[in-house]
Amino acid sequence: MLTGYHVAVIGGDARQIELIRRLNEWDATVYLAGFDQLNESFREAIDLDFDSQQVEKLDAVILPVPGTDDDGKIEGIFSNQLIHLPEEWLKRTPDHCLIFTGITNTHLTKLANKVNRSLIPLMDRDDVAIYNSIPTVEGTLMLVIQHTDFTIHGSKVIVLGLGRLGMSLARTFDHLGAEVLVGVRSSKSAARVYEMGLKSIDMNEIDKVDMTCDILLNTVPQLVVNASVIKQLPSHALILDLASKPGGTDFRYADKRGVKALLAPGLPGIVAPKTAGRIIADVVSRLLNQNVRKENG
Repeated sequence: MLTGYHVAVIGGDARQIELIRRLNEWDATVYLAGFDQLNESFREAIDLDFDSQQVEKLDAVILPVPGTDDDGKIEGIFSNQLIHLPEEWLKRTPDHCLIFTGITNTHLTKLANKVNRSLIPLMDRDDVAIYNSIPTVEGTLMLVIQHTDFTIHGSKVIVLGLGRLGMSLARTFDHLGAEVLVGVRSSKSAARVYEMGLKSIDMNEIDKVDMTCDILLNTVPQLVVNASVIKQLPSHALILDLASKPGGTDFRYADKRGVKALLAPGLPGIVAPKTAGRIIADVVSRLLNQNVRKENG
């Protein structure tokens, strides 16, 4: 329960709908900005007034998964207006107020440091990333099936990166009968790939490796799927880049070669926003209870 907690939810997508529902169920006092198109769907919530004294009660400010842009603006699909996150407003929050975002950038990190508030990029946390790998893998399967004319079973799949998502992708495609190779940079990761019964590719020498495959899944937010990799791919191949924008693929060269390449970050919010919102809500609730003491009752 979050009785006695005051939380502002500012902008976002369908994930925030489930987040708001959960916060209301847990008896938090919820303030909303950037949801004016919902036509009073959340009557328990209060419209956030940046000029009022509401800010002095806030225990948390929850931003969308993309956070802010480089100018501090916040987008939301339920409003026609961009919301600016004012520095002076954040300074008026209590010292213990937590700022939650999915990912951060230079502007947001500097802003949090300037106002001396704790900034928590949820997508950097192992628990959130591992939970999110489940809907991400399901969304990846959906896109692969939609954009290929062959079965996953019997196809050759290369997964670049053995992080929290890469491991789930490799296991899933292996279980579906694909021949899976995993691109890694360290001997530790190579050993893990071996333990999984799969083959590894040394990404430190990716330009010298045979990258011929039917499906190439990238999770690395650096330019790793470059021209030398793409020119090895057959015309029927699919590149699916799951890294955060701008991804790690030379999309211009892929288009020139006639190889289909899709950038697909944020799949949990697209294919399973209810689940993705519940993941965020559960972690936010746990961190609030751990870091902010409240007299409930």
